[in-house]
Amino acid sequence: MIAAGEVFVPVLAGTLTTLAPFFPLLFWQGIIGKFMIYLPVMLIFTLSASVLVAFIKNTVFAVDFMNHPEVEGREPKSAIFRKPALWIAVVAGIILDVLGATFFGNLIIFMAILVILNRYVFDSAIHRFQNNALPWIMRHYESALRWALRGWRPVWLLLATFGMLLLSIFLFAVRKVPVVFFPGGDPNQIYVYLKLPVGTDVDYTDSVTKVLEGRVYKVLDMDNGKTNPVVESVITNVAVGAGDPMSGDRSTRPEQGRIQISFVEFEKRHGVATGPYLDSIRNVMKGIPGAEITVSKQQNGPPTDPPVNIEVASENFNDLTKTAVALKNYLDSIHVKGVEELKMDVDLTNPEISLSVDRERALAEGVSSAQIGQALRTGLFGREVSKIKEGEDEYKIQLRNQELQRKSLADLLNMNIAFRDMASGGFKNIPIGSLVKVDYTSTLGSVKRKNEKRTISLTSNVLEGYTPTAVNQKLASYIADFKNKPQGVTIRQTGEGAQQAETGAFLGRAMVIALMLILFILVVQFNSISKPVIILTEIIFSIIGVLLGFALTGMTVSVVMTGIGIVGLAGIVVKNGILVIEFADELRSRGLKTREAIIQAGKTRIIPVLLTALAAILGFIPIAIGFNINFITLFSQLNPHIFFGGDNVVFWKPLSWTIIFGLAFAFFMTLLILPGMYLIAERLKRPMRTMYGGRWISILGIPPLTILFLPLMVITLFRHRRDVRRRRKRLKNRLVTEAHIGSWL
Repeated sequence: MIAAGEVFVPVLAGTLTTLAPFFPLLFWQGIIGKFMIYLPVMLIFTLSASVLVAFIKNTVFAVDFMNHPEVEGREPKSAIFRKPALWIAVVAGIILDVLGATFFGNLIIFMAILVILNRYVFDSAIHRFQNNALPWIMRHYESALRWALRGWRPVWLLLATFGMLLLSIFLFAVRKVPVVFFPGGDPNQIYVYLKLPVGTDVDYTDSVTKVLEGRVYKVLDMDNGKTNPVVESVITNVAVGAGDPMSGDRSTRPEQGRIQISFVEFEKRHGVATGPYLDSIRNVMKGIPGAEITVSKQQNGPPTDPPVNIEVASENFNDLTKTAVALKNYLDSIHVKGVEELKMDVDLTNPEISLSVDRERALAEGVSSAQIGQALRTGLFGREVSKIKEGEDEYKIQLRNQELQRKSLADLLNMNIAFRDMASGGFKNIPIGSLVKVDYTSTLGSVKRKNEKRTISLTSNVLEGYTPTAVNQKLASYIADFKNKPQGVTIRQTGEGAQQAETGAFLGRAMVIALMLILFILVVQFNSISKPVIILTEIIFSIIGVLLGFALTGMTVSVVMTGIGIVGLAGIVVKNGILVIEFADELRSRGLKTREAIIQAGKTRIIPVLLTALAAILGFIPIAIGFNINFITLFSQLNPHIFFGGDNVVFWKPLSWTIIFGLAFAFFMTLLILPGMYLIAERLKRPMRTMYGGRWISILGIPPLTILFLPLMVITLFRHRRDVRRRRKRLKNRLVTEAHIGSWL
């Protein structure tokens, strides 16, 4: 109970500071926010529940399980075999295996084996670690801490850490670490979209799709009846269901086709990568005149805009279309690396047959334009002429031309309009072709508006081996050099790049708000400004580990997942700092001097700090490396199906390694740099109070603002040491003088 009461405040404050970074994420707007909101919500609920477990359940468990007898009074290890419960568990497990319940039977036997291993192996290993390893770690850490806190070494270590921050930023920039919006990996599905000119016959579309299908089979090494163990299926759609499902267009288009290649699960591929198939299929999908072919993979994460998306907007149709076409041709001539193929989202050559009523001729014949339009509509789309009822069901009777007549312009123009002539009273039959003028033209397939402006978008996928961020930066430089832009036409890059910038800005604001919340909680706890900002400085310095980790390994940085990892890292790092500083203040209140108090606090708190860091790092390593194990088959079939990688590791890898890199560096920060900053802050209070009358001590005496006030702090400390030496020298001279005078008298 005494231990629980002693750590109540730091544990509560540590939990609140861990929760603080996730509260701003609850206000994440847009599709990305709706997709990611489940992560902060889950963490807030689980961490809140952990407080109750720590203060209530853990204390009960400690009372029940920590009353170990002394070593001399322990029973021999072999006494475990004389306990009937062990043999009952073994027999029950064997009976369940015989009855077919192998999962529960093997599980019970496994637990019995763990009990035996605990008695013979784990128990002695734990005692050796507690009695030998931990004291050894504490002794050597105390020696290292005494060395680090001697003289001017805390200042030099702080300056060295600040230099490492600058070095890590430099290395991160020099190494050109790839940055993406959402992490991606080998595709589970590949899509080939075919789009021919509008009005293409479905039979011709089908023939072209068969040609593309043959190329796909050749790339997959599945031609001539061969099979590929990593390919699950190849499905082809023509006209029906052939469009991109992300576009929202579900209509039947005879000019469209789609080929979908589905691969087997990652576990069954046995290490075969599917990414090369994507590049190979893109290389062979060329050489078909008039065909617009797009090769893409399934999208991970929430739906996002295309990686490359250039919007051309204007109110003038002619300027809009001319600028869009000129920009597309200009960028195509440059051949920007990483761009698959720029495509316009508007059909500029959509064929159209325009029938204009010859009003003079129609008036002379006594026919109205409404009659002509009604006749054409009836022939093409039909007209309800009656209904038939069968029981409670009612069916409409539609009158329209046969399919061959509907597809023939000549048949439509030869249709007669039958009506009674009001002048003569007789019936007339006049062909439509004699009343209309036929004009073969082309028009826009659609008109899109964005922010009340007509817009044409140029979109493209990004090839494997390139990142959308780098490709968009190259395109931006070329777009800036584009000169053929009339006045009133705007060109801007949006798409995934704009979403990435917006998400990065939000995560930056969330980080600032999180730091302010953490600062507020720590100020309430410590009733001080200097100590909370010391801890905030530790958060800033922990980013050194993240930058160095990604720079040295060359792993891809995800704006979303790495950003969330840094926000979450702030809460974890704070908890360790609270444990050390809070206990140092407690020891000082008991009468220890500042230097000795921080040394003893670090020595005592190294165990929870070490366990916290190791537990978090070891917990994230399986996610970071993609360690997969099937516990069901482990006990039911004695086959755990262990493999590394998969779709989950692709998504969670950036977040996991961010926290691992940051915690690994923050652990050493907590052990050496944090005590040094605490000692510097306490030493600076006296000279700062002397210089400024104590009015600005709460502002200028805080090491967390070392980035801003580090020169002033160093100068002040030098001046303080100089004044101390001068006073000692004057005192020594005075004592010597008094001694001489005394001897003379």
